[in-house]
Amino acid sequence: MSPEPGLVIIHDGYVESAYNELTQLGYRRIARPERVMFVTDHEVAYATPAGAMRGSRIRKIAREWGVGRFFDAGRGGHGHIFPIEAGLVRPGMFLSCYDMHCTNFGAVGALATAPGPEIVSVLATGTVWEQVPATIRLALHGTAGPAVTARDVGFYVTTLFAAGRLPPCDNRIVEFAGDYVDTLPLSERVALCNSLTEIGVANVWFTPPGSSGLGGTVYASDPDASYEAELEIDVAAIAPQVALPGGPHLGVDIGQVAGRHVDHAYIGSCGSGMYEDFAGAARLLRDHRIASHVRMFVVPGTVETSLRLGREGLLEIFQQAGAMVLPPGCGPCAGGVMGPLADGETSISTAATNHAGRFGSKQAQAYLGSPLTVAASAIAGHIADPRAWLAS
Repeated sequence: MSPEPGLVIIHDGYVESAYNELTQLGYRRIARPERVMFVTDHEVAYATPAGAMRGSRIRKIAREWGVGRFFDAGRGGHGHIFPIEAGLVRPGMFLSCYDMHCTNFGAVGALATAPGPEIVSVLATGTVWEQVPATIRLALHGTAGPAVTARDVGFYVTTLFAAGRLPPCDNRIVEFAGDYVDTLPLSERVALCNSLTEIGVANVWFTPPGSSGLGGTVYASDPDASYEAELEIDVAAIAPQVALPGGPHLGVDIGQVAGRHVDHAYIGSCGSGMYEDFAGAARLLRDHRIASHVRMFVVPGTVETSLRLGREGLLEIFQQAGAMVLPPGCGPCAGGVMGPLADGETSISTAATNHAGRFGSKQAQAYLGSPLTVAASAIAGHIADPRAWLAS
């Protein structure tokens, strides 16, 4: 099938190469420019003259192509978060996006695909051939324990899939259901969507909670929908999780890694960049200081989130604790353009992934955890169980 996306989203890391490729093919304009969105979120505060030149060229391309929506640095934030916040992505929408973490949009019942370099075909013609994937229904039941967030549940589920303890999920849509997810706020749904991205799912999807989409239609699976597999997991037994260096699919109970020294902490990214992610961490950090050897970065996902954190005094809590606040966007997760790691250092963060070199040095180690785990670890100076800090 060749569906026409209602919105085509491309981030600043790919605009130039897409333009150059289409120019070489003889294209001087793009199809449906009013449906195209450029987002500056990877390199927000230019660290080099080369970065500033890239930004200048992107602005020129946006004008030349007549791009309908251009969110430059400081205008929106992370391209996988602020389109939801601004109502640009709604239930029932179909989108085409360059970056695979567009799975976030499944949190509101939208379906986004990531054709990668083939997005140039979408720009040129307005569509590209898509294969309809099979769907796995995963019902999560029960009540999560203290300090166990949806990010922890996401690491746990991702690890089960990757280890072969659940059926294969590559190029499948994972549809979340069950009483655990029925009451999750949007930020937690986004965290669940994001956690599975790195193991090759085609998409992740939720039935929109109590809301209607395009044309007033409520989007939900048909009662007789066909699933490749139907699975159930009880979240009550899940402890806070930490993903070992190498990927979100290497999750372990925090007790297995507690005590490991950290030099670097970071809260943000497309998986944990919404207001509630920071609010929870701020509650834990209040009246504490981060360890003297730790540098901590806080990266609000959107401009609106940053403003709200400021209005409510939460940015002050982070800064009084010793953390540094970076502009809305990807932050260190975008290849360590800002806040990188040095050789031999160790990080604990809420980044989207943690393969070697993700934050700069390939000789550094990066662990992943929930915002609560990252906050507790920054205070302790080593990977720490947030349950102990919440109880103190």
